[in-house]
Amino acid sequence: MAGIYIHIPFCKQACTYCDFHFSTNQKLRQPLIDALCREIDLRKNELSEAPTTLYFGGGSPSILSAEELRQILDALTLAFDLSKLKEVTLESNPDDHSSEKLQLWKSLGINRLSIGIQSFIDRDLKFMNRAHNAQDAQLCVQKAREAGFEKVTIDLIYGIPNQTAEEWKNNIQQAIDLNPEHISAYCLTIEEKTALHHQLETGKIIEKEDEKVEQEYLTLHAMLTQAGYAHYEISNFGKPEHLATHNANYWKGLAYIGFGPSAHSFDGANKRSWNISNNAQYIKAINSGGQFLDEETLSAEDRSNEQIMTGLRRSKGFDLDQLPKEHALLVQQNIHAMDDQLKTCIWQNESHVGIHPEKWLLADAVIREIMIDS
Repeated sequence: MAGIYIHIPFCKQACTYCDFHFSTNQKLRQPLIDALCREIDLRKNELSEAPTTLYFGGGSPSILSAEELRQILDALTLAFDLSKLKEVTLESNPDDHSSEKLQLWKSLGINRLSIGIQSFIDRDLKFMNRAHNAQDAQLCVQKAREAGFEKVTIDLIYGIPNQTAEEWKNNIQQAIDLNPEHISAYCLTIEEKTALHHQLETGKIIEKEDEKVEQEYLTLHAMLTQAGYAHYEISNFGKPEHLATHNANYWKGLAYIGFGPSAHSFDGANKRSWNISNNAQYIKAINSGGQFLDEETLSAEDRSNEQIMTGLRRSKGFDLDQLPKEHALLVQQNIHAMDDQLKTCIWQNESHVGIHPEKWLLADAVIREIMIDS
């Protein structure tokens, strides 16, 4: 069950919180897409099996024209056997949901939309410098349904300064009322070198208190699980038959290949690679036959720690039996030595260790204690 990821590093405007690799300058768009298609051809032998998932991320892939999307899909079709694809996801912005674009995406075989709503409140959207408004947020799912999309996931953000607890509840309820198959919810994180970080440093905003953020998370968990969504990963909720296959394969440690600047790849065994995070340098390296990616070989300890880290973010936890015996023993010793308060965060049975969903906000602290020393 291999996957393909396509990184489109262009956006209409910069969200204040975003630290992903992207550019609002569109001048290199066509040269970059040409280089991306060339990379697809150069690396076509790296997947040993037909991909089952394809994911267009970014950036904002929904800004691409029909010609640009077709060019990428044509390159993929020439390089890979796409007959086994089951989930083809496109990240989209609500303001891009014109009937023309929705019909285009549908005609190209995209069968799942990941819509970056983030909030249904105009004040929040302006604060985050999103390109859409509250009305777009309300209508985007309806438009997708009218175009025939049966798989929709929407993104929400909690921990937004000045948003009240009641407003957050209303945001969640509006998401539930839209009845998407899947909902992802992320805590607003203030990363360095973002506009939001500058606003914090200059005193224009005040970061929301941890206690309020925790309560918003617990409200999210309670409301969505009561509405029938499975809380299967720390930031992800899905109707039981509509969990995100592509992302789940990342967490399971399956093979995937990423194309485009800053995209990452994993061979399913022990080799990871990542592309240059600079559009101009990426284009130049691809066109000149230069080095456009770096790679590393993971040690046995690295692989075990990845299984621990991704497993503790999932409702199923991680399987001790899949670790080397000496690593499983070290995990048990680390759990035994944990602080009593952190111990209450975890559950354990004969084969698996996990974190109670209500305690997932402490996942980073628990993971640090359980991971083995390399």
